[in-house]
Amino acid sequence: MMRIRWWECHKSVEGVDQAVAEPAYVRIAGDYARRIRAGVLPAGTQLPSYAELARQNGVSDIVVRKALELLQSQGLVRSVRRRGIFVADRPNLVRVSPERQMEPAERSFENESDQQIVVERDSEQVPATSQLAEALGTSVGEEIRHVITRASEGGRPISISDTYTPLDVADVSDAAFLEETIADALPSPAHADWLRTMPGDLVKTVHQRFLASDKRIIMVSDVSYPRDRYDAFVFRMNLK
Repeated sequence: MMRIRWWECHKSVEGVDQAVAEPAYVRIAGDYARRIRAGVLPAGTQLPSYAELARQNGVSDIVVRKALELLQSQGLVRSVRRRGIFVADRPNLVRVSPERQMEPAERSFENESDQQIVVERDSEQVPATSQLAEALGTSVGEEIRHVITRASEGGRPISISDTYTPLDVADVSDAAFLEETIADALPSPAHADWLRTMPGDLVKTVHQRFLASDKRIIMVSDVSYPRDRYDAFVFRMNLK
């Protein structure tokens, strides 16, 4: 079995190096997200004006607008007409999908927290079961790639996923569509063990299917989070 491990701040997705720099608007939004969730910017705090944010960060108004729209989509800030942008009264975590599926788990979780984020991945080639063969359009027993991704925040497990891809698929960069099914459900034994749930406890589960433009399924994934981690999920399903 081939085992590969990645740790905190190593920018990679399913073994593919991410050399592209983080967009400025994501960096700005992430900085404010961490400060809001840490309580440095309490509810009701007014953010600087567009012009001031642009000056502080050396970017254009368009970049600032995209950063604030991202914060709003995550439920962290609210816009008050003719007054400005304010920290939301209940800045709860809102998982935005599928945009975040196109970035490393490290970056997604670091933008949610000011605590240490550790991400570990194990990768192996396994024979496709009948269920996976049907899902991926392969033959039963054909070798496919299985990646287990585990994330923790300040030592607390916050996410675990099982991802399967055909060996000729490097990542999801060619995906055109994402289908997600969300449910509160009993976790698999491995997911329950990582998330430290009690017997009978439900978790938030997300079943994902990434499809190419020709409708070929190029990746399936099952993700589990603690049930209380996210208040909501926001979807934009067309990836192109």
